[in-house]
Amino acid sequence: MNVKGRVHSIETMGTVDGPGIRYVVFMQGCPLRCKYCHNRDTWDMSHGRIMSVDELMQDIKKYKNFMKYSGGGVTLTGGEPTLQWRFVVELFRRCKTEGLHTALDTSGFVDIERADTFLPYTDLVLLDIKEIDPVRHAELTGVSNDKTLAFAQHLSELHIPTWIRYVLVPGYTDDPDDIRALGRFISRLSNVELVELLPYHTMGVYKWEQLCVDYPLKDVPVPTDEQAEAARKILRDFNISVR
Repeated sequence: MNVKGRVHSIETMGTVDGPGIRYVVFMQGCPLRCKYCHNRDTWDMSHGRIMSVDELMQDIKKYKNFMKYSGGGVTLTGGEPTLQWRFVVELFRRCKTEGLHTALDTSGFVDIERADTFLPYTDLVLLDIKEIDPVRHAELTGVSNDKTLAFAQHLSELHIPTWIRYVLVPGYTDDPDDIRALGRFISRLSNVELVELLPYHTMGVYKWEQLCVDYPLKDVPVPTDEQAEAARKILRDFNISVR
């Protein structure tokens, strides 16, 4: 079955989206509307290049040795790759036949029934938890965090290795009580290997400008090293591995 999907872009030698050297596929389309999104140009599902799994696998195989010798693999990110869940299933299934490690970078905004179609072929999930408080999460992303938290619980039940990603945005996601609540939630999961606390940055603002769209957080400062370390300390108090 040669499934097709909409691909925004490809990075052939990625080093920040999972272990080792990775072939990173940025999928087009996203149901979230994060105010700090650094891939604003991925939102519209009608854009992007239509590619088949066969076409993508032909290119992936060119980098197979680099990935295998470095302990890397293939990462699907976006946008939100689970919007194109059939593509995720087929691409990851094909990667497994090639002996390649698979990682899914996702907000977890997906129905469990659909997730169960691709999770058998998923070695690692990079789960973006935007905010633990449901009201602030909706204000920040435009959607509830119910699906994300349910997905996190499901990954724990299936014992699928997971890295949690949390962006520290001053005035939005830096409340110490919320970070403690996040720590309590994560500490109850059995599968979380690592939490990546990522300080908010403005490197994607130019994409908003290119689309002639106002950037909502233009007055928000980048967190200091001290603020980021204070947030990491709160999470470490729950015996969580944080970097």
